[in-house]
Amino acid sequence: MEVTEMLAVHSILVKVFLGFLVGGLFIPIVTAKNPLGFRKASFIYTMIFQAIATMIAFAGIVAIFTGDLGWSVTTIIMVVVWAVLMYIEIKKYKLIKVANLQNPDTHKLLKDAFLKISSVQILLVAVMVVLMVLKAKGVIVL
Repeated sequence: MEVTEMLAVHSILVKVFLGFLVGGLFIPIVTAKNPLGFRKASFIYTMIFQAIATMIAFAGIVAIFTGDLGWSVTTIIMVVVWAVLMYIEIKKYKLIKVANLQNPDTHKLLKDAFLKISSVQILLVAVMVVLMVLKAKGVIVL
């Protein structure tokens, strides 16, 4: 596989991931009256989140090494953003896993936190996409 193909795969995976993140905003809404369903959906969401994020990282790292692209500032930023996204997602799931969701106040608090955290994750990915588009167009040089 050529570097351009690997970068294309990486780009497609990022778009799929962004769509997945946006779709995840519906989890608290769909499971509004079912605390255990919220916990299960959150677990499934986290596993898929980690799978897609890992595929993105793998495709990017393969492209870096096979194409001798080097570790530019944007590549380092991508790695940091990936690590932050994974950290946030793991912490979010652990919090939901151990919480007493039978308590309506706790359930509401965690649903709100889920939405806020998901929004931050979407923002991080969107900013990274915009940064890379600007870099590809030559608007910024990093």
